[in-house]
Amino acid sequence: MLSLIENADLYAPEARDICHLLVGAGRVLHVDRERIDVDARLLAERLDLQGAPLVPGLVDAHVHVTGGGGEDGFSTQAMPVPLSAYTAHGVTSVVGLLGTDDETRSTASLLARTRALREEGLSAWCWTGGYHLPATTLTGSVRRDIVSLGPVIGLGEIAISDHRSSQPTHDELARVASEVHVAGLLSRKAGVMHLHLGDGPRGLEPVRRLLADTELPPRMFHPTHVNRRKALFEEACELAPGGTTVDVTAFPVGPDEDAWSAADAWERFHESGAPAERLTVSSDGGGCLPVFDNQGSMLRMDFATSAGLTDTLAELLDRGHDLAAVLPCLTRNVAELLRLPRKGRIAVGMDADLVVLDTRHRPCHVMARGRWMVRDGRALVTGTFEG
Repeated sequence: MLSLIENADLYAPEARDICHLLVGAGRVLHVDRERIDVDARLLAERLDLQGAPLVPGLVDAHVHVTGGGGEDGFSTQAMPVPLSAYTAHGVTSVVGLLGTDDETRSTASLLARTRALREEGLSAWCWTGGYHLPATTLTGSVRRDIVSLGPVIGLGEIAISDHRSSQPTHDELARVASEVHVAGLLSRKAGVMHLHLGDGPRGLEPVRRLLADTELPPRMFHPTHVNRRKALFEEACELAPGGTTVDVTAFPVGPDEDAWSAADAWERFHESGAPAERLTVSSDGGGCLPVFDNQGSMLRMDFATSAGLTDTLAELLDRGHDLAAVLPCLTRNVAELLRLPRKGRIAVGMDADLVVLDTRHRPCHVMARGRWMVRDGRALVTGTFEG
């Protein structure tokens, strides 16, 4: 059965004006400015959006799908994130990962949760590894995990410039980066090394040295949390013109913090003249946001959700930025970096991952792989153990 979506103010993510779409078998089958004539007997539904914005489903490349945390004992381990905690915020594709705790949490459990989300209707992949080197893997090899395990697209989040990292040497980083790159070539996957940046003064120096001292391509390094310090963000803006895509985290930022909010970082990145396609935004959803003193003791902890993505989108639109300019860092840029060919855009043949925004720039209807997950702000589909 087919779904006909009419009078959508389409952002694909580029502005396409009012369009009509035909959806079936989980894909976008037809897009046209002219009305589509379909036999009513073949239609499961006909939805008139009356000019509401229709955008691609958001792609969140940094999500603790098994739950993050654990930096202050076992009781601080977060629970796995349920399906509707993604779809409620317009997220239709996620990439799961392990963080500080890659000891009691494993690649096997990460793969299992990734596959569970797929069974429940989301599109999901994962990074192998965690904060530390040697990397946590399932097969005993980073290269083998990427080549042989379907959902695994790269390595992450390897921690650098952080007191919680394994303090990897230049040679250790270069060696594992070469494994990731070759694995990507062999498997036609992203082959990206997703790097957690901490508060340490070394900042992005390890990445600059890898680019200077090896033949590894800039596109394979994807440093995240680059907005956590203002000086670190300036480094990131200088790195992007060379071909490295940098990732901003949509976490809450207080007025006195030495950090930029995701919305502020988006504006400053574009003002710097860095290539717009070299910026992505992720949520760190499911992860804890700990604050430490200078002795490494935790002072307090917050919790991240995918709501950070739609909060950032709404804030930038409220500041007067155009939807077509803001969307790529949440959709197309992410999909292209991670080589997810049917994600991040609305076009014929692409997966039917669609989000309708309301007048407050918030998701009111969300479709994932051709199935409505949220209608009128209410979750129609929930995870197996939700509710």
